[in-house]
Amino acid sequence: MAAEPEIVDELRRLRSRVPYLTGALAASVDGLVLAQDTPGVEPDGMAALTAAALGVAMRLTDATGQGEFRELTVRGAYGYVATYAAGRTAVLTLLAQDRVNAGRLHLEGRRAGARIGELLDSRAPAEAPVPKPRAPARTRAARPPRTTNARTSTES
Repeated sequence: MAAEPEIVDELRRLRSRVPYLTGALAASVDGLVLAQDTPGVEPDGMAALTAAALGVAMRLTDATGQGEFRELTVRGAYGYVATYAAGRTAVLTLLAQDRVNAGRLHLEGRRAGARIGELLDSRAPAEAPVPKPRAPARTRAARPPRTTNARTSTES
């Protein structure tokens, strides 16, 4: 899929506004790259991993009653991977060094995700389905066997 110039421009502006931001990727919730500015990182693999993490995050927020997905942040020894909702059908994933100002990362990431979402949602058909996570499988805990101390009428 060809990257939309407006989205690529938004990613580049975002990288210029946030010091220590090392990469930015807009992807569909299915893991397809929409636009990327990720030097040194393979964008298709990053988009696929983002889709997998998004699926888990959506199920987690649903199962715990926290509402619809907004963002996911992972902090590693060398930095952050932060994913933000970008409209109905996309996400924005950012890579940043450990010394990034995390508050600034979130502020700018949320704003950019909203702008990218507006761009994409305005072009998407109105009847485009919003992906919803499947409800987690419900399992029942095994009951312990019943034991009774009641006597029957034949016992004395």
